[in-house]
Amino acid sequence: MGAISATELKEQAFNYIDANQQVLLDASHSIHSHPELCFEEKHACQILCETISKAGLSVEDGAYGVETAFVARAGVGGADGVGAENSPRIAVLCEYDALEGIGHACGHNIIGTAGVGAGLAVAALLNKHTEIAKNASVAIIGTPAEEGGGGKVKLMENGAFEGIDAAIMVHPADKELTKMNTQGVRQIIVTYTGKPSHASVAPHLGRNALDAAHISMAAVNALRQHIRPEERINGILKEGGVQVNVIPDKAVLHYQIRSDTFENLKSLIPRVMKCFEAGALAAECEIEISTPDPDYIEMWDNEPLLASYVENANLVNRHPKEPDSKTFLAGATDMGNVSQQIPAIHPLIKVSDLGVSVHTPEFATAAGEKGGDQGVIDGAKILAATAIDFLTNESLRDAVAKDFTSNVNHQTPKHSV
Repeated sequence: MGAISATELKEQAFNYIDANQQVLLDASHSIHSHPELCFEEKHACQILCETISKAGLSVEDGAYGVETAFVARAGVGGADGVGAENSPRIAVLCEYDALEGIGHACGHNIIGTAGVGAGLAVAALLNKHTEIAKNASVAIIGTPAEEGGGGKVKLMENGAFEGIDAAIMVHPADKELTKMNTQGVRQIIVTYTGKPSHASVAPHLGRNALDAAHISMAAVNALRQHIRPEERINGILKEGGVQVNVIPDKAVLHYQIRSDTFENLKSLIPRVMKCFEAGALAAECEIEISTPDPDYIEMWDNEPLLASYVENANLVNRHPKEPDSKTFLAGATDMGNVSQQIPAIHPLIKVSDLGVSVHTPEFATAAGEKGGDQGVIDGAKILAATAIDFLTNESLRDAVAKDFTSNVNHQTPKHSV
């Protein structure tokens, strides 16, 4: 597409990112030093929106009905994203929420600024090369609440990905991998309600909600012996009484139920529910079960798009490998939900020493230091180059679409039980 080659475009994109390196790192450091929980990322959203606006691109905050989301576009159709039919459109996704108690221990400050850097570099190219801009577009989408809350799910439900042909992002880790071993996950809140009574004077009049919780937790522990190796059931006791000499009339459990696919998760969930119900039955307590967040489903990593990412990673002397039994990162992400609607990738970029795992204080430190900074710049370059490939290479787009259709035909996504 156009007289200029993809190689030349990538060189220009890299030069743009290098020229704006300090701007991106300042944004990353600012977000890192102000960690915010899901749907509370007002500072991070403001910093990224200001970075985009100062680069000359219009940006909408509070996008798609989510206060801490944003979107900016360049290329065909201009800011409103409306253009010629069949024009390729790619979205670069940004995350920027943190974890309670340990800040940016998942390095979302890196994800957010790398995504903005990549998107701005591609936008600069589209503004410069009108022969490309009239036939292609890029969207920079700020997606809050990945660490619980399912921000991308809410955005998807509100139309954020309509008309988008592919979505890309990069996630920091302690190793360089093409993908993460993802799982289907359901969050469960279990509330037991009993009857309070004085623990010494009249214990026989009470119904102990804490006992209901303990019995249920014991039942879940027994169930763990009989679940598949790929499955996990993890939980904590959030509430269990306030006074030692009063029979607790309320207890609250928070559990995550995981399986390698959402289809397999459907079979596991009813077995866990029986454990929760058993505690209520034994302790003669009422039970209420709720799901506070949308379900996360497994990633469908688009292989042709990943191949482009790997090729471009080599340009900045990074060499992602396929995960194996020894080198993998397991977890869940709402990017999985996106990937089952449009082609998507979620590769891992190394920012810490090997063995410094995500969701640890040590990784939070690394995310704000030299390794994290390099992840911002290299991640922005690799994503920008991958977007350039997608927007300028029709054969790649055809392969991406074919791979996605193959996944749809062989794995029907299930979003509810």
